[in-house]
Amino acid sequence: MSQWQKWLKPPIGKLLVRLHRWNAIIILLLAISGIVLSIGTIRGDLGVGRVWLKQIHIWAGVLSTVLLVLYLPNIRRHLKQIRNKPNQRINLAIVLFLLAGWILSGIILWQLRHFSPRWNTAALAVHDIFTWVGIPYAIYHSITRMQWLKTPSRRSVKIEGAVQIAGSPKMEIIRPAITGKPFYTRREFIRWTVGIGAIAIVGPLFLRWLNTNLLQSGSSIDSLTKADGNHMLPAPEPLADSVSVIGGGSQGNFRIYTVTEIPSFSSDNWTFTIKGLVDNPINLNWEQFLQVKRKVQVSDFHCVTGWSVYKNTWEGIPLSALLKMAGVQDKAKFVKFYSGDGVYTDSLTMEQSMADDIMVAVLHDGKPIPQDLGGPVRLVVPKMFTYKSVKWLQGIELIQQEHIGYWEARGYDQDAWV
Repeated sequence: MSQWQKWLKPPIGKLLVRLHRWNAIIILLLAISGIVLSIGTIRGDLGVGRVWLKQIHIWAGVLSTVLLVLYLPNIRRHLKQIRNKPNQRINLAIVLFLLAGWILSGIILWQLRHFSPRWNTAALAVHDIFTWVGIPYAIYHSITRMQWLKTPSRRSVKIEGAVQIAGSPKMEIIRPAITGKPFYTRREFIRWTVGIGAIAIVGPLFLRWLNTNLLQSGSSIDSLTKADGNHMLPAPEPLADSVSVIGGGSQGNFRIYTVTEIPSFSSDNWTFTIKGLVDNPINLNWEQFLQVKRKVQVSDFHCVTGWSVYKNTWEGIPLSALLKMAGVQDKAKFVKFYSGDGVYTDSLTMEQSMADDIMVAVLHDGKPIPQDLGGPVRLVVPKMFTYKSVKWLQGIELIQQEHIGYWEARGYDQDAWV
């Protein structure tokens, strides 16, 4: 066999070592990038780096898929090699199951516009759960497969004690003795120690994440409402459709993302302005804002990261009604939105802004919108990904030139249609 042939088709042992080494590197890269991407509180700190990190994560996933494709033609040879090693066969099954789940759910999240929101939500849940299980398992597997554990000494220890030998008046000491029958090995001890430690550390964190992101719905919003740091008086009086929650209550769980510290507001100094290319600039305090006619609508809420919350009952002022109040001038081509955090902005075209379902919302499912969800007032653009639905909305400006929003300037699509 030539060197070229040996490189293309090495012995199964060498091939597995190569694939295992590269897969370990890629899994480490995926773990680090995935964990960083999932931390909502550092999204603003990452800036455009978040988009680059997401691309690194995606292409690392593609490389992982390539490695799996290279491995599959050799799976029969591998199974034959480990046919008498049940632990290795179990490990192989677990690893292949995790890789398949990661890859399939990752593909859906990568190409989320080609799948329905419910597919995306399910894929995100699978991807997250497999990460919670897979990363601790990979760490456990790596530690317990270290070279220094491969040749442990096996010990079975007898208990030291004093005994009297028959026919002798003396007491003799029985010393600990090493026997050939194993009682435990260093490897087994480390496995149990690492395994129990991983469960003790990761278990509570996983249960908390599971409860927050998959199991709770309305109750989680109730907890956000109780902890709301906004002090807006008087509270908005909901319309009848909000009181009855005509959508039946939101289905799903909001994930809290922000690019700044979550701000809080008070009705004493809160204002809402509409300025720019308008005939009648508007500057409303909280009580004046509540006097503007509102309506109720039911709509879904889709995040570009893959999760959705369905059947939200929103109450607020149609954006088109506010623009009509301000008297938009003919030369205005775009509508720019300002968040009360002082950092976040975004925009829509005039044509997009006139859609009937775009709302400046003040109530969600009959209750004031808590600060964590963008209250007291947020924009709702149901047919676009929610980076267009500006939280803590306090200002609107009519402009002639296109504005590139916060995330669009950092790599997101200006076209945010779901």
